Amino acid sequence: MKGIYSIGIYIANIIIKVAALFNTKLKQGDDGRKDTFSKLKSSLNQEDNTFWFHCASLGEYEQGLPIFEALKAKHPNYKVVLSFFSPSGYEIRKNTKIADVVVYLPLDTKANAKQFLDLVRPNYIFFVKYEIWPNFLHEIKKRNLNAILISAAFRKDQSFFKWYGSYTKSALFGFKHIFTQNENSKLLLESINYNSVSVSGDTRFDRVTNQLKVDNTVSFIEKFKNEKLCVVFGSTWPDDDKLYLDFINNNTNTEVKFVIAPHNIKASYVTSLKAQLKVKTICFSDLTDTDNLEDYKVFILDTIGYLGKVYSYADIAYVGGGAGTTGLHNILEPAVFEIPILIGENYKNFPEAIRLIELGGVTSISNSVVFNSKLNDLITDETSRNNQGKITKDYIDKNRGAVIKIMEYLES
Repeated sequence: MKGIYSIGIYIANIIIKVAALFNTKLKQGDDGRKDTFSKLKSSLNQEDNTFWFHCASLGEYEQGLPIFEALKAKHPNYKVVLSFFSPSGYEIRKNTKIADVVVYLPLDTKANAKQFLDLVRPNYIFFVKYEIWPNFLHEIKKRNLNAILISAAFRKDQSFFKWYGSYTKSALFGFKHIFTQNENSKLLLESINYNSVSVSGDTRFDRVTNQLKVDNTVSFIEKFKNEKLCVVFGSTWPDDDKLYLDFINNNTNTEVKFVIAPHNIKASYVTSLKAQLKVKTICFSDLTDTDNLEDYKVFILDTIGYLGKVYSYADIAYVGGGAGTTGLHNILEPAVFEIPILIGENYKNFPEAIRLIELGGVTSISNSVVFNSKLNDLITDETSRNNQGKITKDYIDKNRGAVIKIMEYLES
């Protein structure tokens, strides 16, 4: 199995390099990995104490951030190495203040693992959620380093729990401790005799709760909303657009505004989206000081970094990704602002969506007819909006505390 895995990584490397010739995102990652070791050499010294935080992408970074911030506050003299596998995480957070150096994780070969660890010399290592890289973890175990996996979520159909998964299964033992999101994940680990495990819950609840502690003012959205009811469509994809475009185009209620924050903010896509809207629409990229934003019906947020704050202006939210197969985006971000949430029908791999649907704070939508009916009900029924919003906020409040549990372990 070890040999097959290594061959697979070698083949994957070749495929990535070829595909990068035709794919901008893959090229960013491939080019970025070429600079990883030189950036580490120029940023770290032999005497440095270091934390190494690793995340697959932006979502995992946001999930791990409450722990990263708590550790940085407690150990301000430690240097922080932050690594990403995906360009969508690296490109957005390459200048984050939480880290002293941000790099791409090299491909998971034995040689890369050794060189990376030789340069970083981490006192503590934190991987987030799904990040299991066998060659790195076997080298970490060999060196007896302090590696922790946080907010882990496992399923019984994963290779760790199959007869053919011996190499990936053994990699899990490179972690000194694993904090899981739920009891089922803990039981799965114990079924393969991994017993250094605790149920901490999901750090995303702490992360979104922290959003309430910052200034969420977004002046241009405040001006656009103009004290009217606002529906925010967050992290939407083309499959999501098919659900809501007709509703917006046919909505004649002058007391309702719509904010669309597409996942893809490329100019060509935004231009196409705007062309499909038959009501007065403005994009963030077109803003000028003379715009009368209160006169517009739709605001397209074709930029990054604002959505978490913009949800604070929402009376109702639709969270994208669930109408297609790209994966549901984070419904906890709007939930913390005590509002009802709509999502697509593909949510089965998202426990928080399943639970909030059971509780009644989130509604799954299968087609545009159902969407039109449900959204219209929420717009016209303030009592229903408030009741469903209270459910989402209560769910957040009851599931906070993962950061405290993890920090208590680290300090014991």
